[in-house]
Amino acid sequence: MSKKYGTFTSELLSAIGEATGFFSWPPEGTSGWVRRQLRHRKKFYNTLRSLKQKGFVKEISKSGQRFFSLTSKGELELLVRKAGLEKPKVWDNQWRIIIFDIPEDCREYRDRLRWLLRKNDFFKLQQSVFVSPYPLNREAISYLKQSGLIDYIRIIRANEIDDDRELRKRFGLRQSGNDTSNSRP
Repeated sequence: MSKKYGTFTSELLSAIGEATGFFSWPPEGTSGWVRRQLRHRKKFYNTLRSLKQKGFVKEISKSGQRFFSLTSKGELELLVRKAGLEKPKVWDNQWRIIIFDIPEDCREYRDRLRWLLRKNDFFKLQQSVFVSPYPLNREAISYLKQSGLIDYIRIIRANEIDDDRELRKRFGLRQSGNDTSNSRP
């Protein structure tokens, strides 16, 4: 899995996912993106074959024409790839804390969740505890719901964490005016 949204694989997944009905090949009235990619046919076909092998895309042939559509697994993959963070301009002084306990037999989903949290600028506080001053976006929440991971996760919004100086520094947030965080409760 490519970890960066905007790669060729992500763009192809998006093009197939955004096609109304099915993505046909060769495309009729090609869009600018597809036209640019035709210069890289080998890369296109290799990426498409890889997406089919991973179960993200299915191929359907009708009247000698090939069509492609996303599978449910492909739709989840597209959501993950789109789940980038849009940071708000002003911090609302709320920490987002995500705790999870995902069973060992779901290791792949647990690893994907950790990747998603890091991509959304969450900091690993403890093994299954991540924190960020920024909320998850809609695509990330949709992925958690559709994948069933939401059942293993708790999302907490807190206005205070004891001794948050290091967290504020890590996220480039201004220290509060009455910083008494040297004393612990």
